[in-house]
Amino acid sequence: MNFKGKRQPVTIPRAAKTLRRTRIQEEKEEQILEAALDVFSASGFRGSTIDQIAEVAGMSKPNLLYYFRTKEAMHRALIDRVLYTWLEPLRAFDAEGNPEAEIRSYIRRKLEMARDFPRESRLFANEVLQGAPHIEDELKGPLKELVDEKAEVIRAWAKAGKIVKCDPYHLIFSIWSTTQHYADFDVQVRAVLGQEHSGEGRFEDAARFLEQLFIGGLRPDPLGG
Repeated sequence: MNFKGKRQPVTIPRAAKTLRRTRIQEEKEEQILEAALDVFSASGFRGSTIDQIAEVAGMSKPNLLYYFRTKEAMHRALIDRVLYTWLEPLRAFDAEGNPEAEIRSYIRRKLEMARDFPRESRLFANEVLQGAPHIEDELKGPLKELVDEKAEVIRAWAKAGKIVKCDPYHLIFSIWSTTQHYADFDVQVRAVLGQEHSGEGRFEDAARFLEQLFIGGLRPDPLGG
């Protein structure tokens, strides 16, 4: 991911520094990152230890440290992946597209990510709740630049009369919060909905409601009132 900013360079796993990584090395790194994701998403960076990650990965601490020398290296690798994946739907926001179709697609893609990547969502949420010490440059740099760009798209739609005038930043924030809620507060959502309504269909129910909320609220009055 080609981020601008002054953050420290990504720490490369020791095994990755060989000229040619083996399939076993790649599998081991993925095994470690899967374990690290479990631990970091549950306990946050500060509450996690290398010993915990090694235990979840089912390997010795020295073996784990052969692939990733520090806890920071594992966290950095995961955060880079999450940021790239999380922002992809926003990058796809097309200025030339139909606003209703673009917003509907964005809502659904964000809900799909909440459904398919709940650990990644909680990893990111934990990082932000702790003051974003590892991603502050990304938030102030590439993320802000992308949101600024898409805010101009929304303003242009409003200026052309395709949607009602609105604050584009708070529109984007609102979509983030309402969709990621289904990952970050999954236990609460399922508890409140009850067993009958807490299956996979809850995401489709959420999509229909959020489409009605956002698209209905942004649709211009045909009478101009």
